[in-house]
Amino acid sequence: MLNYETDRGVAVLTLNDPPVNGYSHEMMRALDEAILKARFDDSVHVLVLTGAGEKFFCAGADIQGLAKMTPSFKYQFCLHANETLLRLEHTPKLVIAALNGHCVGGGLEVALACDLRWAKKSGGKMGLPEVALGVLPGTGGTQRLTRTVGKAKAIDLMVNGKNFDFEAGVELGLVHRLFEGPDFLTQVKEAARAFCPPHKASLAVGLIKRAVQSGGEMALESGLALERELQARLFDSEDAGIGLQAYLAKKPPDFLGR
Repeated sequence: MLNYETDRGVAVLTLNDPPVNGYSHEMMRALDEAILKARFDDSVHVLVLTGAGEKFFCAGADIQGLAKMTPSFKYQFCLHANETLLRLEHTPKLVIAALNGHCVGGGLEVALACDLRWAKKSGGKMGLPEVALGVLPGTGGTQRLTRTVGKAKAIDLMVNGKNFDFEAGVELGLVHRLFEGPDFLTQVKEAARAFCPPHKASLAVGLIKRAVQSGGEMALESGLALERELQARLFDSEDAGIGLQAYLAKKPPDFLGR
């Protein structure tokens, strides 16, 4: 259901359920476990979430499986999926969705829980078409899409339910970077390493993420308090000392990630 590997500071989590990588409760449990594994691994500085194969990042929930679930199981399934994606957002490490193929329905909801979305140029479609099934995007889509593109645009995209290509996703602010060429994942991993030591202070990157993800849901005064606490942690870090000394010496810093 999910493959996990690490490569020079980057943990790659690959959704793997051919042919469309549709997620199930079993896959969500595997994703949950992998997120925790990467969170506790001090050698991991960035997480990359992608799909197996060339055609699909994730086509969302397994519809055939959903049709067989009891209402109670469906509710618990959605609740656990919400908790898993919140864990992804709360992890103080940068998370990049590497969209190798179609990213629709629940697949886009998973990608929206990542901090950045990088896609393969002309690699597929994205969208939230749940309205065609008589339901709504129930794994965070109504909330995260609204926070990403604004209320009116989010409503327009969801009530129409049309899929669109990754290039249109760039214009909407849903895709942050396009990669062109045959080896998409290799390019993504190389680009992700720019956020790892010694290039970047990954602890600062992770706490910037926490300040935005958590602080953005708070009142301004509470968000500023969180920012101060996270800044105090960074001032006590080795990387802050390295960065300040390198700046004064007018030389590039070699960060340690701690």
